Amino acid sequence: MKQTVPERATCDETPGRLVPIVSAQRCENKGPCVQVCPYDVFEIRKLTPEERGGLSLLTRLKVWVHGGKQAFVVRPGECHACGLCVTACPEKAITLSKPAEA
Repeated sequence: MKQTVPERATCDETPGRLVPIVSAQRCENKGPCVQVCPYDVFEIRKLTPEERGGLSLLTRLKVWVHGGKQAFVVRPGECHACGLCVTACPEKAITLSKPAEA
C-alpha cells in the first residue's frame, strides 16, 4: 500500500529546528521515510566500508541481510519536524532531536 505524502503546510515551518536521527541498529532499509518525507530529507544507500566498520557484529549482520543498505539523513537542514518519518518507520528507527552544535 503506497502511503500518501501530506501537504507541506501540515509541517512545522521552521526548518532545521529538529533533525531526524536514524538508528543503524534498527534500520532495515524498508524506505517509508523516503516516501513520506515532503522535504526529501532521506535517501536509502549502501553503507561504506568505514560506516560498516563502526557497527557491532550483530548490526553488520543485520545490515548485510537487508542488502547492505540503510536510510540516511542527507538534508537535515530541510527537516520541518512534522514527524511523518517517525510514525512511518516500521522498525521505530527514527527519532527527532535538536541538531548538534557545530
